[in-house]
Amino acid sequence: MEIAFHGAAQTVTGSKHLITLPDNTRVLLDCGMFQGLGADTHLLNRHFGFSIQELDYIILSHAHIDHSGLIPRIVKEGFRGKIYCTEATYDLCKIMLMDSAFIQEADVRFVNKRKIKQGKDLLKPIYNQKDAELSLNFFFPIPYNKPHKIGKNTEFIFTNNGHILGSAAITLSMQDGSNKKVITYTSDIGRYDSTLMKNPESFPQSDVIICESTYGNRLHDDQQHAEQILLDTVIHTCINKKGKLIIPSFSLGRTQEIVFILNKLQLHGLLPKIPIYVDSPLSADATEVMRKHLQLLNEDVQEFIESRPDPFGFSGLRYITEKTDSQALNQSNKPCIIISASGMAEAGRVKHHIMHSITNEKNTILIVGYAEPNSLAGKLRSREKEVNIFGEPFQVKADIIIVDSYSAHADYLEIERYLKCQCANKINAFFLVHGNKEVQEDFKKFLQEKGFKNIHIPTQHSVYPI
Repeated sequence: MEIAFHGAAQTVTGSKHLITLPDNTRVLLDCGMFQGLGADTHLLNRHFGFSIQELDYIILSHAHIDHSGLIPRIVKEGFRGKIYCTEATYDLCKIMLMDSAFIQEADVRFVNKRKIKQGKDLLKPIYNQKDAELSLNFFFPIPYNKPHKIGKNTEFIFTNNGHILGSAAITLSMQDGSNKKVITYTSDIGRYDSTLMKNPESFPQSDVIICESTYGNRLHDDQQHAEQILLDTVIHTCINKKGKLIIPSFSLGRTQEIVFILNKLQLHGLLPKIPIYVDSPLSADATEVMRKHLQLLNEDVQEFIESRPDPFGFSGLRYITEKTDSQALNQSNKPCIIISASGMAEAGRVKHHIMHSITNEKNTILIVGYAEPNSLAGKLRSREKEVNIFGEPFQVKADIIIVDSYSAHADYLEIERYLKCQCANKINAFFLVHGNKEVQEDFKKFLQEKGFKNIHIPTQHSVYPI
């Protein structure tokens, strides 16, 4: 048996972990797209590092594009096995993969206009909407906490890890003769006492753990403090400066979290009467999926909907889907809040909103949660004075406000809390993924102090026997 790491290895994007079982069955845990890695991104998304024809199954932890986004590509190149996920993840992938294809096609057309003028070679999207639609035929939804067999000697279960709607840790149990081996992939671990999600659930004792480490050396701000920062930023930007507040936000999870907080602020009479726009067709669709699965959200949401049946809708809030309406927002100078995808500001409409707002000191760009350092949002987090957008330089004159507590990823103490269901001395190998190397080194030391041993930090395409 072995594990090969073909993504999210010393970076936070492109999750792909390939397990070869004792009977040579090959199972891919996640099939994520690389995002925000500059010039390397395009090449990384075209070359998987393993033979697709020899792959038997994909088990998908959740719908975020950095975990699911290359599924249409792998199907396009010939994969015809089963793709397992939870029901909510399947519902989300139906919209998110189509949207990913649409954005790639649109962005490539936009960039190619400039390349034609410059006489340069044109780009092609790594997949299109037809490829995304085809890939959905291979999805098989599986309930939480129900064992499902793959092959004769292996089964897996999903346990809710509290990250986003439908997200799950994946635990595989393999019987090799008289020996049993249990591998758990935590995927992205959610927060405790989060705004929307239930707390992460414990998972079975494992011999091998593949664990995320995004915030392996950081603690989040207090959630209530973050809500006050959001309110203060709205008042300062839209009332005092009479500017626009631009919030780059992932369409799934973070957008609904911010909308829910604004809903609560309005319910208590704290939110100024200004227009609020969620400008993303995907965000609108993802919100509908969230409404379909309200039972998966936490008790606070269940109590809230007794007062307001729709936690993601209120007066003054408008979901924008049409491109012309989105463009009109850029032509208007009226104070407003624009929540738009994507969270790393590397694609989608938010990139255009930032481009039209960044040079005006009346405006504010609110960065909520982690962003890959090489992404546009990551560069804004780093307080760079000039950034490139669609190949053109822009001076950063808008205010940049950063709030980390909206992250859907656990900090290092929350990960420790999540791992307390495990006996550290029973774990034979522990792999840190989905994190930057310097953070992982710090987290490795922290875990060693807590009794965990044999901790590895894989590099891209590295292979480990287990």
